[in-house]
Amino acid sequence: MLNFKKIGLMGLVTVFLLVSSFLVVYGAEKPIKLGFFAPITGPAAADGESCLQAAQLAIKLLNEGGGINGTQVELVYYDDAFSPPQAVIIAQKLTTKDGVVAVVSGSYSHTTRASAETYQNAKIPMISAYGVHPDITRTGDYIFRQSFVGAVQGRAAAEVATKLLGGKTISVIYVNNDFGNELSKSFIEYAEKKGVKILSVDSFSLGEKEFTPVLTKIKQENPDILFMVAYAGEGAQIILQADAIGLKCQKLGTEGVDSTMQFLKVAGKKADGLIITTNLNRDSERPEVQNFIKAFTAEYGYAPDMVGASVFDAFTVLGYVMKNYGTSPEEIKNGIYKVKNFPAVTGIIKGYNELGEVTKTVQVQKVVNGEFHYFSEITDLEIVAPPTL
Repeated sequence: MLNFKKIGLMGLVTVFLLVSSFLVVYGAEKPIKLGFFAPITGPAAADGESCLQAAQLAIKLLNEGGGINGTQVELVYYDDAFSPPQAVIIAQKLTTKDGVVAVVSGSYSHTTRASAETYQNAKIPMISAYGVHPDITRTGDYIFRQSFVGAVQGRAAAEVATKLLGGKTISVIYVNNDFGNELSKSFIEYAEKKGVKILSVDSFSLGEKEFTPVLTKIKQENPDILFMVAYAGEGAQIILQADAIGLKCQKLGTEGVDSTMQFLKVAGKKADGLIITTNLNRDSERPEVQNFIKAFTAEYGYAPDMVGASVFDAFTVLGYVMKNYGTSPEEIKNGIYKVKNFPAVTGIIKGYNELGEVTKTVQVQKVVNGEFHYFSEITDLEIVAPPTL
């Protein structure tokens, strides 16, 4: 036992410095760094904010639960501003100077696709939370997708249109980008195989505000169903302007409008009756779903959407993998392929195939009294199974 009287003041200082040095070198482990990027500013800033909040919540809850076997996790995040070149610059930073062991994309297909090669070449696992373009995961074996590839959701929407809604004639309107092109293409192909007549196909640019002319044309076509592939802002305007001209056909949408704050707050009860394909079933009684909704709402003051839930799940999967298989990039990559029947917020993850594509059921929600609620679930593996190599 130390005799502090004999040691004296200078001795105590020396002992303190030695102990502090020992703790720095041996006792205090450096945090495990996980990277993240999203369009926090720019035309998709609302989605970016939701995604960042979900990422921060996931890291907070992970650390409160003991981190990764006692080691804390640090989130390193950047704003890609909806710009593919900026996303590439971010990927270079994350994989060189930041020392991350894995990355989650909370961004769209074009930015995620542009940066995927950088992560693959650096051998840093990257999970795309909700980008739909098939080329994202085809970049290589370190690239994964947490939500549905476009073809899966397009087929699922066509199954809803034909089997659940009994539609025989359909008009299609879609946003002219990766998201809209992929979903509308697969929807049309599957619907036509089911004997549906596609009356018209119209596209619009991101940020479009005036839809009355094309909706007036569609009203004259008198379809059973209007299938719209849109984001929340444009989707709300389509719903409001369709109502204004008396377009009464069944409206069918996708995860792009799965947002309480961005879509339902604007469209309100005019959106009642709209059915969408998505990956978040808010009425699920599974504790993973309800605990996430409660935690997110308590933290940020509003209910989460599917992009936030998808980001949260991506970090949750990374946490599970690091706890069970290791924290090096290669161990994380190999561990993701081993995930089976994982209870995520956006559904039970059956696993990830050789392309890094997730397999899970597609949720179908309906707007009732201005809120999203359970309508159905697409479980047929012929529809929900992702593409393979």
